[in-house]
Amino acid sequence: MAEGLLKYKLSTLNKSECKVSSAGLNALVGYKPDPLACKLMLKKGIDISGHRACRLTTEMVTKADLILVMESYQKSILAENNPSLQGKIFRLGEWGKFDISDPYQKELPAFEKSLELIEKGVSEWTEKLCV
Repeated sequence: MAEGLLKYKLSTLNKSECKVSSAGLNALVGYKPDPLACKLMLKKGIDISGHRACRLTTEMVTKADLILVMESYQKSILAENNPSLQGKIFRLGEWGKFDISDPYQKELPAFEKSLELIEKGVSEWTEKLCV
């Protein structure tokens, strides 16, 4: 959901040259997005059904200018395993000082809450990056 929203938001700001991709620390490689996530995103006019999960690689983090994670523990793990990445790893909720829980295998309210926080984080980041 975060990748889809960030790509959409950047395209509305004429920043489509920015490359956005999503990967997880323990992603179930090749899996489709949860149907609840697809449904919520389609309500916003964003189709994420073509996304497939992949795991974060050393190459990805090395090439990235900015790495946005959902939760503090993810930030800690990445920084601990890759000390050279300090300064480019942040939470999506960094500015609002919040984590975003993974709604995987949860009910619709968990997806709605995560999406609400993702939207807030995406808005805050695009405001900071695209001024």
